[in-house]
Amino acid sequence: MADKKEKTTKTAQAFDTPITERIPWAKASEQSEIPLTLEYFDGSMADAIEEMAKKYPTSIAFDFMGRSTTFRRMVEEIDKCARALRTIGVRENDCVTIAMPNCPQAIFLFYAVNRIGAIANMIHPLSAEKEIENYLNMSNSVVAVTLDQFYDKFERIRENTNVINIIIASIKDELSRPIRAGYMLTEGRKIKKIPEDAPVIRWNQFMNLAKSGFYNYRKERNADDPAVILYSGGTTGTTKGIVLTNRNFNALAGQIVATNPMYRHGDKMLAAMPLFHGFGLGVCIHSMLANGGRCILIPRFTAKSYAKQIVKYKCNFIAGVPTLFEALLRISSMEGKDLSFLKGVFSGGDSLSIELKKKFDHFLLDHHATIQVREGYGTTETVTACCLTPPFMYKEGSIGIPFPDTFIKIVEPDTDNEVPYGTEGEILLAGPTVMDRYWNNKEETDLTLRKSPVDGLTWVYTGDLGIMDEEGFIYFKGRSKRMIISSGYNIYPAQLENILDAHEDVQMSCVIGVPDPYRMQKVKAFVTLKPGIEPSEQVKADIMAHCKKYMAKYALPYDIEFREDMPKTLVGKVAYRVLEEEELNKIKAEEEKEGSAN
Repeated sequence: MADKKEKTTKTAQAFDTPITERIPWAKASEQSEIPLTLEYFDGSMADAIEEMAKKYPTSIAFDFMGRSTTFRRMVEEIDKCARALRTIGVRENDCVTIAMPNCPQAIFLFYAVNRIGAIANMIHPLSAEKEIENYLNMSNSVVAVTLDQFYDKFERIRENTNVINIIIASIKDELSRPIRAGYMLTEGRKIKKIPEDAPVIRWNQFMNLAKSGFYNYRKERNADDPAVILYSGGTTGTTKGIVLTNRNFNALAGQIVATNPMYRHGDKMLAAMPLFHGFGLGVCIHSMLANGGRCILIPRFTAKSYAKQIVKYKCNFIAGVPTLFEALLRISSMEGKDLSFLKGVFSGGDSLSIELKKKFDHFLLDHHATIQVREGYGTTETVTACCLTPPFMYKEGSIGIPFPDTFIKIVEPDTDNEVPYGTEGEILLAGPTVMDRYWNNKEETDLTLRKSPVDGLTWVYTGDLGIMDEEGFIYFKGRSKRMIISSGYNIYPAQLENILDAHEDVQMSCVIGVPDPYRMQKVKAFVTLKPGIEPSEQVKADIMAHCKKYMAKYALPYDIEFREDMPKTLVGKVAYRVLEEEELNKIKAEEEKEGSAN
């Protein structure tokens, strides 16, 4: 038993010695049951941002489509937004749903919700109507905020929720005049006009309500108060609301800087990962702003615009999913560009293949960068980052070593029994970024968060499989739960199959992930129709229309294949692995055919 404890300590402390030597403020905290090596900000997220505004008032906090915002102005807008929220009746511990891309209004709103002691319910604006309805009802949100282009979806499901106010923002309101004119002639023209008498509050009207606001709009919140709800499939594939605290986000901010000693105040992060995703919100936005960094906000990702912004702003850090790096390799405009300003390139959200890492490392070298891609790992239950490859040490196939104060151990699946070094088992996580709970779901919380009688720590049972070597490096080996990852988004086949099976023509369905060179995986559905229903393009179109109503855009099947029957396991379950193997064989056959033709 002592040997197991020593192993856990070894992995968790892998960063500790160099960090305490390099980072002056890295010291133990007496307030935690775990001896901490870093000292974390002890207030709310909004408090942490305000501290940076006091320290660096004229420094730029973020840039958005050519327009810069200082820390001073950002905090002023956050406070205005907070007073306006109080004016329309939002109170402490109420949930406010934010369904927005990376834009200034979303930043102001996120921290304003935190300022008044409410909880930010972060959702994907491209979610299907029924998904949005579910998110609003799960959180019992009293206010929802989105962009004008998504108004129709919210209005159609509004009466099925307890939402009192819908606030509508517009990208054009945060653009400089020249860019606004161009936007209205292009993207702006595609947005359907909202009726003048629509029962909504326009963003500018909303912010003006601050003039009537409460003088005592601020609510003091401590580190362990709930602050954010993000969504994930949990361990079973059923949608769960993950409750994260101020401490979770502020601890991550401290860990990010500690594991990147090259960081300096004012360094720029290209924030293309969405803020409704823990990677985007925690790593790309809060960790930068809470340390006086500068975010380059990208509202909608395209490889071409991403490449342009990296060079234009001379970004020091970029973080993304493997598909992002693969896309950059194919952008002709990057040819001959100097990327020597890069200090860190981080890959997460999905496994980075050894070959793609080699290709992108060569790309960086050819463009005068002195660094390599550093792969990391995490789950939404730990604000999506808890493990990272060190700056100057790489092991092929490894996702790195734990962050400071983060513990990782490998156990026999669903037990507390640690396995020997080099043996595959379930990855367990513990530390200051571990979530508080699943929202209104004690059963799933108890399955995922378990306190060990051996070490006294509360561990996240990830359902992911991995190996730890004798130096504490972790190797991700797969998932014990069925899941598809497409462009960094977690997609749970069981959820999609439930939606498909609800269609009146569908007898049975099976959803799998098919390898894709850009997205890593894409969704394909196999469907057996009910007796008497003949396969046709019209039936396929009807089923796809049904899917679009209930599935997020990124989860939609690229194809539906009709089958008279599904392959079965010995116990009668659909053998989805057989279908996966069939698709892989098709891809190999096509590649061989193309190879012989060339």
